[in-house]
Amino acid sequence: MSTPTRVALDTSALMMPVELDVRLFDELDRLVDAYEPTTPQAVVEELRRLAEKGGTEGTAANVGHDLATERCLIVDTEESYADDALVELAREGGVEYVVTNDRPLCDRVLEECVPVIALRGRNKLAITQP
Repeated sequence: MSTPTRVALDTSALMMPVELDVRLFDELDRLVDAYEPTTPQAVVEELRRLAEKGGTEGTAANVGHDLATERCLIVDTEESYADDALVELAREGGVEYVVTNDRPLCDRVLEECVPVIALRGRNKLAITQP
């Protein structure tokens, strides 16, 4: 039995179901065999802070927070800033993919030679290889 592929989800990814009508986990199922959704504690904290603001973004963050705490393995990192925590996971080999819609984060992860899963088209995800 091989170990599942670890796929790290950032804040923007976890907010996609509400903000962009993306069926996040269905799309990941389509792209990646046997994976373990993973998110840094820093992302969970960022979602919690955004959820407290309310409004449309707050609703998306609240749903994202629920997805993170119910569906993802939450990991501690040295970094307290969400993007830095994801780059740390990529750099240290903690994950095989990072899911994000954040262009600067995407570029940083690709620099660490880790593929990025991002939105392509209206509501489909696609893998970008480094």
